[in-house]
Amino acid sequence: MNSSERLARLLFTLAALPGVVGAQAPPAATSEPRAVEVDVQATDAGTAVSSDDASRLGLEADGGAVWLQPPTLVTDSPAAWPGGFQGATSDVKLLLVVDEHGAVTEAKVAEPSVYEPLNEAARTAALGLRFTPALMAGRPVGVRIHFSYHFEPPAGLASTTARIHGEVRARGTRRLLKDAALFVDGGEEPAALVDEQGRFELEVPAGTHHFLVRAPGHQPFTFEESVIPGQSLEVVYRLQPAVVNPYETIVRDDKPRTEVTRISLHAQELREVPGTQGDPFRVIMLMPGVASVASGLGYPVVRGGQPAATGYFLDGVRVPMLYHLLLGPAVIHPDFIDTIDFYPGSPPVQYGRVLGGAVEGRLSRPREDRLHATAYADLINAGGFIEYPFEKTGTSISVAGRYSYTGLLIPVAYAIFNNEEDNPLHAGFWDYQLRVEQKVGEGRLRLFALGSSDDAGEDSGNYEGGLGGTIVSRFHRVDLRGTHPVAGGEGELGVTVGLDEVGLVGRETMHQPGQEGLVKVVTGEYGLDQLTFSARAGWKRRLSDAVEVQLGGDVEHRRVATTITGSARPPGWRPTDEAHPLKQPSSLGTFAGAFTSVNWRPSERWLVVPGARVDVYHLVPGIQQVAVEPRLTVRHQLTEKLTLKGGAGLFHQPPTILLHLPAMDVSGLRYGLQKGAQFDVGAEWKAREGLELSADAFYNPLSRTVEFDVKQVLENRQRRGLLREDPAASGYAYGIDLMARHPLGGNWFGWVTYSFIQSKRHKRFARYNDDTTVREMAEADLAFAFEQAHVFNAALSYKLDNNWTVGTVLHFNTGRPESGEISSVTQREVRTSDNYFSWVRKDADQVQRLAPFFRVDFRAARSWSMQDFNLEAYLDILNLSLQQEVYAYEYTRKAGKLHRESKGLPVIVPMLGLKGSY
Repeated sequence: MNSSERLARLLFTLAALPGVVGAQAPPAATSEPRAVEVDVQATDAGTAVSSDDASRLGLEADGGAVWLQPPTLVTDSPAAWPGGFQGATSDVKLLLVVDEHGAVTEAKVAEPSVYEPLNEAARTAALGLRFTPALMAGRPVGVRIHFSYHFEPPAGLASTTARIHGEVRARGTRRLLKDAALFVDGGEEPAALVDEQGRFELEVPAGTHHFLVRAPGHQPFTFEESVIPGQSLEVVYRLQPAVVNPYETIVRDDKPRTEVTRISLHAQELREVPGTQGDPFRVIMLMPGVASVASGLGYPVVRGGQPAATGYFLDGVRVPMLYHLLLGPAVIHPDFIDTIDFYPGSPPVQYGRVLGGAVEGRLSRPREDRLHATAYADLINAGGFIEYPFEKTGTSISVAGRYSYTGLLIPVAYAIFNNEEDNPLHAGFWDYQLRVEQKVGEGRLRLFALGSSDDAGEDSGNYEGGLGGTIVSRFHRVDLRGTHPVAGGEGELGVTVGLDEVGLVGRETMHQPGQEGLVKVVTGEYGLDQLTFSARAGWKRRLSDAVEVQLGGDVEHRRVATTITGSARPPGWRPTDEAHPLKQPSSLGTFAGAFTSVNWRPSERWLVVPGARVDVYHLVPGIQQVAVEPRLTVRHQLTEKLTLKGGAGLFHQPPTILLHLPAMDVSGLRYGLQKGAQFDVGAEWKAREGLELSADAFYNPLSRTVEFDVKQVLENRQRRGLLREDPAASGYAYGIDLMARHPLGGNWFGWVTYSFIQSKRHKRFARYNDDTTVREMAEADLAFAFEQAHVFNAALSYKLDNNWTVGTVLHFNTGRPESGEISSVTQREVRTSDNYFSWVRKDADQVQRLAPFFRVDFRAARSWSMQDFNLEAYLDILNLSLQQEVYAYEYTRKAGKLHRESKGLPVIVPMLGLKGSY
């Protein structure tokens, strides 16, 4: 091929000036000569270095410049046309470094040809060029020059075709469509198919062509391209999804089913259920066997137990609470959750120190293909999630968080509806999550940190003597977890540090000596702080096709501090021996446990899972409890579609209160452990594709319960000892759970559940005379405070063809007992001898129930696929039916007549929001 010099440009660069003062600035004795580069300029008079650069190099300028004599070509080095390559006439422009001897030491492509083979041919040939050295001040120097190769195809090899290669992606998600096909100019057979790497390549005649691209689940689209002979064109074709985020039938749960009852929820089943505001954990409230404390609260009452009897876990890390301000949203961003496993009864042995069920959120695996991000905002909060993989190091970083602006909205709403400027109410929350995951050989190392904060209360006002208070609840967790193949199995090791804080702060508006005007001072404070250090280890290995073993253990050390100041003490007073969970703890407790289980398949249709767990509870000074928990699960596949199942086990837990409070399960150990058993039998039937039926009957005898209510805790604030008498009781729970479910698939998902639950506690109680005096003491099995005999749920979500999603939830429950523990106490009407009417409390075994409750939730959403991101607008309404749930009754006497009035309010949570996903 022909070559030509290109020296007439305005810029030359001096690469080295050996022997000239300034080009190698006087070095130290141990230094090496260094190359100095300066600009040169082409003028009508010649090519020269500016006077400033000449001075820097120590050269004497002639008339304000130092002249450069450019190199000239001495020996050409033609570039050969690549063998067999078909292309068109083209130029390749290079940037060469010619040293002080005239040799080419470096060749870079400055302006490439559209044909990559020609670029390489030109660069290789240029290294054989030889020049006369460039001269400056009579001395040879190295320079950079531009040089061009002109290519013309040999006779008979001129190309009449062009090559098109690239990718097919989905609009919005940028997902590679590996099952796409390309049709050229109306052809009936595919001209190219996308390969496993998501790419395609085809050759077409030069000219204008129409490429029809098709992929399952996406709208076909025709792209027009004009190509010249020999051209190589890189393209990216994006197809519009037929349905944004379709309800695809995907088998996501790779864990074999070895439990008596486990309900696993994935993807849209977690995020698009009406009334849940898109939070995965709230879907648990619609599962079989679950009742509620109150409508809208996200704490499940599982099979008649106390809410605190159910454990909440994130990949084995126990978290104290799930929802901000009890109502939601959840304390962890939904994009971190891949699957939720719900065990309403007989949870596996790895879930320890729980008397009831277990809820585990499994964190999603980091996506390693590209940057992912989401951001959303609704009426009460805004949040975001971002995830980025570093392919070279095998590292992935994910960050998420949210912040509520309820603190800004509540004052505005209060002023509007109350016509007052002063706002006594305030509430707010925030949370954060951080994950750093690193590939280590065949294993993974993960750092996961999360935290949550809530505060709510009433301001003390701007008047003398105004009283107010704030409840603050916070927790933080930092977990380091590693997984790696060990001894033929999979091993896990993790350590966690946690901090839990709950505080009640009272404030009063008063005159402060030495200050002008009113000030708000702290008049009382009650706080619980808990610092936790824990470690866990696990190992699982399949020994044969019939046997798999699992071993594990954990240890947890808790240090608790209880801080109390009272209004009788001067404002600002602090005790000299202020408690601190690390330095001066009020309670010290250590929990340790070990477990093992074996998955044994004696035949193809039988699975037997025996297991055992041992836990040791130690409270300083010298209080120790040991719990041994054997467990057994049996599953028998009667037919291809019908499976029978059964399980039993023993369970223990420290004393509990309605909701999680730091220190309770530590200091409460002085009252001993709660003890119970769980028995469960049932069946699972896959009636047909898309319809799964399940039924469970359970019986949970409770040989010992220690269940405090909130009133007991608040009225007994001594640092040591909540009660002076033994608070233990006994009881039982039994019932049935039914569920019909259509998993993700087609255009919809949904389920219907019904639960019949009876939960009793054997207690000693007083019988009252008409004058409210105690007649006698009696014992009986009383309905537990959280018992709801009948609970019905129906959930449906449907994806329409125009990217609209609509859904609804129906919920019904019978009221809880009006026993006074978390409600009012049933009263009876009495008439005295002087015709005076009054209310007297009914005996505990004769109390009535609160009114039944029914509600309808609704959700509608619209999605759009942009070029590289998806946008969704949604409206989610809890209690669209505007029904009022009765929480208590008020018994009054007006104008000589007795009245009973229901107390409650319609909890309505409308959520209008916008979410973008990249």
